[in-house]
Amino acid sequence: MKAFDVCTGHAAVIDRDDVDTDLIVRIERISQLKRGEFQPWAFETLRYRPDGTENPDFVLNQPPFREARIVVTGKNFGCGSSREMAVWALDEFGIRCVIASSYGDIFYNNCFQNGVLPVRLAPEEIATIMPVAARGELLTVDLQACQVRVPGLEPFAFNLPESQRVALLNGQDDVDQAVAREARVAEFQRADRARRPWVYASA
Repeated sequence: MKAFDVCTGHAAVIDRDDVDTDLIVRIERISQLKRGEFQPWAFETLRYRPDGTENPDFVLNQPPFREARIVVTGKNFGCGSSREMAVWALDEFGIRCVIASSYGDIFYNNCFQNGVLPVRLAPEEIATIMPVAARGELLTVDLQACQVRVPGLEPFAFNLPESQRVALLNGQDDVDQAVAREARVAEFQRADRARRPWVYASA
């Protein structure tokens, strides 16, 4: 998993609430594609017209936001079904961070398993950031400092559980974290075996 430290880039504003996982990646694509093939289909129904041509009104089809690394959006982002492929699609498009006031719970946790940082800010803070981002200013999201820095504004502080922050800084998903504890687990088992040998008796 890619580590996250500091991300500086253009931020695409998707000024709507309740962007669900089906809007991020359609369910039909899940059965058709494997990991690494979702980039063209991120936000498919917004990015493309019915005839398959690009919708020029959608922010991710506009320069400089074709290269956006951050999405700024409303509340309840990633609600709906629990498809991890929604995070894969964002990651493959190049999105490293989403800034929203709230998230679907499963989507939020899936972000940490795939190297994407979900930042929670208050709605009024997001409303302040959106017009600056829409002008094409570069935003900086600093996971070390837990700050979003926006030109012309005071830094916005955000919080997240320390265990998730450290894991993302180190590029570790749940499996990586378990493997990193292997020596500690083995040491515990050695000490516990000495204290309680009957627990380890073979059948």
